[in-house]
Amino acid sequence: MNRQKAFGQGNPELAAYTENLFQPVDALLAQFQERARAAGLPEIQVGPMDGRHLEILTRLLKPKRIVEIGTLAGVSGLCFLRGMESLESGESGALYTFEKNELHAKIARTNLEHARDVENFRASFEIFSGPALENLTKIEAHGPFDLVFIDADKPNYPNYFDWAVKNLRVGGAIVGDNTFAWGEVHLVESKSGNDRLMVGSLHEFNRRVSAHPKLRGTILPTAEGLTVAVKIRD
Repeated sequence: MNRQKAFGQGNPELAAYTENLFQPVDALLAQFQERARAAGLPEIQVGPMDGRHLEILTRLLKPKRIVEIGTLAGVSGLCFLRGMESLESGESGALYTFEKNELHAKIARTNLEHARDVENFRASFEIFSGPALENLTKIEAHGPFDLVFIDADKPNYPNYFDWAVKNLRVGGAIVGDNTFAWGEVHLVESKSGNDRLMVGSLHEFNRRVSAHPKLRGTILPTAEGLTVAVKIRD
């Protein structure tokens, strides 16, 4: 599978135009990426423009409680924390982020603590290390949540979806990354083995979003595919 990050309908000229215009990777985000590379983390964090999308969605939705499933080096986490700066004066948000790999969680903690010192953002963050499905119950008392972002192990996307619907407030949003399955989500039937599991799980996530009576959803057509759904009723 081609897992190269991209934006702009797969057109490299549009991708270059957009990134040159909006400059989504600033000095702080570049430092996050440098620490991740130095530690040998995989190059699978959100793409530059998708990170900007997450910040803008957060500023529009003004969530006070965000759940992020899949922390990696903290790039998307920083986008959420920046977005929560749009909350009204006196309000502060909280980011609960889950990372299976202890090394990744350690790098993310270093990154986000440094970012807090540099930007002095009001929102708090808490990183949970270990399998998300075992740790999500630890935060349920803080719900219902305003935004749940899913960007972790693909076979568990349907399970993360079920948890999100149950623990999301009406008007809250679910956002899932990589939901075009690297351009192959429509080819499930031709896949086998691990590819079938990966692509099929992302298709099932999209199917549940589209069919759930409590949600209204769409896929933003970035090259990665960014599924967004709003909970419209209990």
